[in-house]
Amino acid sequence: MKRIAALLLLLVASAIALPGYPVYFKEQFYRLYHTHYIQYPDDTIENIYWLEQAAKADFCNPLYALATIQNEREWERYRYLVNMHLDLKLIEQHLYLGAKFDKRVAYFYNAPWKKENLESLKIAETAYKAALSYWKTAREWALKAEDIRFLYLPDVQFMEDEAFRIKDGQLDYARIIGRQLTRLEKVRADFEAMDEASY
Repeated sequence: MKRIAALLLLLVASAIALPGYPVYFKEQFYRLYHTHYIQYPDDTIENIYWLEQAAKADFCNPLYALATIQNEREWERYRYLVNMHLDLKLIEQHLYLGAKFDKRVAYFYNAPWKKENLESLKIAETAYKAALSYWKTAREWALKAEDIRFLYLPDVQFMEDEAFRIKDGQLDYARIIGRQLTRLEKVRADFEAMDEASY
């Protein structure tokens, strides 16, 4: 009898929904972004959603920031770095999404699916252009962060590295995405040139 009561109590307790907590701040939305071992388009779109929400949200109190903040200058640099990082992650996720629909080469045996491949290329192009739209602001945030010299936030070393690579010219998404779009145009032209004799 006691076992049945304990089992019944356990079932009732597991049926009660645990309360969630509201998400208001940039750092909270950023924590909802996560990478998947295999990134399906739905996973990428989910990440884009969380990152866009993070980009629109306010920063939390410096006490709860992703880095230890001790003065106003560090707080200012931290905000620049986080905004830059969010834009870079949005670029990355749009590139992942575009890569899922991109056809790298127009093989002759894909001729029967010419229309579908052209539609897929259009989706990839849209994703690449969306990624490119974030580059200008990411670069601006990085340069603003670099204007605050002699400050270093070790807790967000990866963001510091990204800002340095942008300032130094080692990371240039305009060039990377430009190459992807140029290649995509060539693949599109190859598909459009296909006819019944191509296969």
